[in-house]
Order: sequence, then C-alpha cells, then structure tokens
Amino acid sequence: MNTHVLLRIFFLFLCIYSLKTLVDGAGECGRNPPDREAIKLAPCAMAAQDKSAKVSSTCCVRVRQMGKNPKCLCAVMLSSTARSSGAKPEISMTIPKRCNIADRPVGYKCGAYTLP
Repeated sequence: MNTHVLLRIFFLFLCIYSLKTLVDGAGECGRNPPDREAIKLAPCAMAAQDKSAKVSSTCCVRVRQMGKNPKCLCAVMLSSTARSSGAKPEISMTIPKRCNIADRPVGYKCGAYTLP
C-alpha cells in the first residue's frame, strides 16, 4: 500500500477515535455515567429515603464534592441506581441543605424537583 494511503487511514482512525472520546465524555458527569457515580453516594442511602434520618458526615463530604457540578449531582439523584436503592428524589434533593452546604445550587431545577 502507498504510504499516502496509510497516512489517510491512520488520520481517519484518529478522527473517529477522537470523536468517540468526545461523545463518551459529554455526559453530565464527564466520562462516568450517573449510575456509576451514584455508587459514591452510598453513605447517603438512609438520608435519601427518610427526611428525618441523620445525614452522615461522609455523605455530606461526597455531596459537597459532587455538588460542584450541579448537573452531575442532579443526574445521580435521579439515576436508576439511586432509585433502585430506595432513594426518593424529593428527599434526595434536601440532602445538600441538610448538610448545611452554603454554596449549594439553591433553586437549581433537577427534573421535576428544585434544590432547596
């Protein structure tokens, strides 16, 4: 094969790979899907089911970290993993406030819910 043809094939391969990488990393939580990120909020399980349950300090630390990207936090709280664990979205949305996170995204629309 001609070197010129091989270079074109290589360039085409790089373009396709780059495009795939951009698409894969375009989600709410970057490269990780919200269902995978939801596992990080396992310490919040009880607090996401019962509004009167104490929110653990580990949960608050993780919510504070994830809350730096409100789109990701929202997607995680509404994920199928969160729902299958018994989390109730209307209660999950109260966790940042219950953690007293001062810079939480107050008023952020998350599906049918609004972060208090």
